Amino acid sequence: MTLPEWTVEKGERIFLHGPSGSGKTTLLNMLAGVLNADSGDITLLGEDFSSLSSGKRDGFRARHIGVVFQQFNLVPHLSVLKNIELAAYFGGNKSNVESKAAGLINALKLPAEVLTQSAKSLSVGQQQRVAIARALINEPEILLVDEPTSALDTDARDAFMTLLIDLCKQHHTTLIFVSHDKSLAQYLSSSVSLQSLCSFSEVA
Repeated sequence: MTLPEWTVEKGERIFLHGPSGSGKTTLLNMLAGVLNADSGDITLLGEDFSSLSSGKRDGFRARHIGVVFQQFNLVPHLSVLKNIELAAYFGGNKSNVESKAAGLINALKLPAEVLTQSAKSLSVGQQQRVAIARALINEPEILLVDEPTSALDTDARDAFMTLLIDLCKQHHTTLIFVSHDKSLAQYLSSSVSLQSLCSFSEVA
């Protein structure tokens, strides 16, 4: 997969789509610094992200990038609050974390008592919203979201998308939302096909 050039403006909310296996998650992982590009440069927030060491990329991601994984990746035996506090710790965020977490949980229309419940005791829809709260606790400039609605019914999906977009608007967060479900494009400000950005090398 070769991506000649792609520029995303601050505050944009982009729907990135393509069929399963087309490389959407790979691209997100490169933007998050989990994977390295074989060549070329990735610049995020004016920083030459691709030239940073692994440790510095991890620190940059913790401070500036929120990531919502397809499987949410919550620590199952920890409480919701502890899951959110863990993200805050790695981001160097020590100020009013509990009250910020409570505010996000409220904004995501979850009951306050969820904060003390273990992640594994929650429904899929609740876990999804907790994953968003965890991703936003450090007020990241960039939010990367990977296929978060695949396990939800239509009503739950639509409610989730509305909440997600509202939160991104409130925090002026740049959102890159990945899905193969083109019906979700209506919630984002622009839609981009991965195929239109990339050229693909044949593998022998």
